[in-house]
Amino acid sequence: MNRTALTMMMVLVGLTGTGRVSAQDVLIDDPSIDATASAASATPIADFIATEAATLALDGQGPRPVAIEYSDAHELRAKIHKYASWATLPLMAAEFALGEKLYNEANSETDNLRGVHGAVGAGLIGLFGVNSVTGLWNLLESNQAPGHTKRLVHGIIMLAAEGGLVASAASAPGHSRNQLVAIDSNKATHRDIAFVSIGVGTAGYLLMLLTKN
Repeated sequence: MNRTALTMMMVLVGLTGTGRVSAQDVLIDDPSIDATASAASATPIADFIATEAATLALDGQGPRPVAIEYSDAHELRAKIHKYASWATLPLMAAEFALGEKLYNEANSETDNLRGVHGAVGAGLIGLFGVNSVTGLWNLLESNQAPGHTKRLVHGIIMLAAEGGLVASAASAPGHSRNQLVAIDSNKATHRDIAFVSIGVGTAGYLLMLLTKN
């Protein structure tokens, strides 16, 4: 007889019986139940039901989560990563706007905005580099923590975006005389790589932002 059936039987006995009920009034074939202790109790059925309910509640619980302690260096890297991430978002928007303006304007090779565009791009790549170092370091240190797979996917996406930004900077027109000859083609290539890189980076940020919990 399993414990659930035994519990139901004892409830029925308690409801239909008259007078005081003792442990001997119920046939118990479960060796885990101490009949002597039940007989000594004034309410053996109630005591048994309470014990069974507590046992079933414990059996239904999964393994308790293991507490994970992070080092002070881990916490510091996490703060740097967070602040650098927030600083990266406006830079990506500014780089996008500057790039579009330069692409659509004539004589953009000599435009004053070109220097600003290059400086913002360099800053953007630098922040991506900071996030790569701090993020990968903490990813390795917390490989047993919950959410490791999500952070790993996020890291791969952001590394791909960083590589794309570097490739976009390398493909910018005007680096050599040969590129000046085919400036329109180089501008298109530069813009396309930049668009894809910014889009991939944005997706990586949204992954962590929208699935924070």
